[in-house]
Amino acid sequence: MQGKVIALVAAALGCLAGGPASAGWPEDKPIEVVIGFAPGGATDVMARKLLPFVEQKLGGKAKFVVLNKPGAGGEIAFAGIQRAAPDAYSIGVVNVPGYNFIPMTRKTQYSMDEIRLIARVVDDPSVIVVPADSKYATLADVLAALRAKPGSVTFGHNGAGTNGHLAIRMMAGAAKVEPNEISYRGTAVQRTDLLGGHLEVGMVSVSEVPELHGGGKGTLRALAILSKQRAPVLSDVPTAEELGVAVTMTAERGFAVPKAIPDDIAKKLEAAIAEGLRDPEFIKASPADAAVLAFMPGAEWQKRLDDMNKALQPFADVMKAQEQK
Repeated sequence: MQGKVIALVAAALGCLAGGPASAGWPEDKPIEVVIGFAPGGATDVMARKLLPFVEQKLGGKAKFVVLNKPGAGGEIAFAGIQRAAPDAYSIGVVNVPGYNFIPMTRKTQYSMDEIRLIARVVDDPSVIVVPADSKYATLADVLAALRAKPGSVTFGHNGAGTNGHLAIRMMAGAAKVEPNEISYRGTAVQRTDLLGGHLEVGMVSVSEVPELHGGGKGTLRALAILSKQRAPVLSDVPTAEELGVAVTMTAERGFAVPKAIPDDIAKKLEAAIAEGLRDPEFIKASPADAAVLAFMPGAEWQKRLDDMNKALQPFADVMKAQEQK
């Protein structure tokens, strides 16, 4: 009898905790989507283009409002996801490898154990770019300059632990060079400095440089892509491995929520994101993203990150050792 009473109490508490949120969501109020980088970058643009289609799939009065909280390589936004109320009215975008790599190097404001991944939407290879009129015609030119004078070439990235930062560190190790790294709050700012002549080399993602697509002509010029194979949209751009630098790095982006969110809401959101990504109108409206769209369910994505961490651990150990000196 006592066991039945305990079971009834537990069930009642469960209804109080998850029922109201599940019943009204997503129509009670707008859903805030936190993004850890400045407006205009790949993460921001992807979310703003996709979310209207996710709204349609959720139906009713579903409405998303994007809130940019740049800084610390996305950590501020990731911490905001963890601290949000578990009612799914505040969710966020996570950027891999920064999301899983930063906690491997230092104590952070967030814990991956307190965040639930909902869905990966993009797998976006890193690409090394220079201004169209740069004196560096090839990656070999850049490496030669660095070998002649270490630290003589500036390389931009979007913060410690981001794909760009790790790509630079991996390239430096593989090519035995030492670039002069400059950290930015987002790709839009990095791109502005490239075009203004204040930055010599940028480490960005394929979807972030739409002017390159279709032949590599425009205000920026790609020297190499850090993927196993050439990208269809940058077919003339060689992989770094083809050029003798065996480095690959991609940026993965997707949505996450506080760990305690009701399971029915999480599944509903995951399904709406998957449907939104498949919508022909979204694909038509996002030509830069179309080549890098790569949906993955949240649970599967989490397993991928667990496996990825094993490969990233040596780089984390090096960074921690350098900080302790």
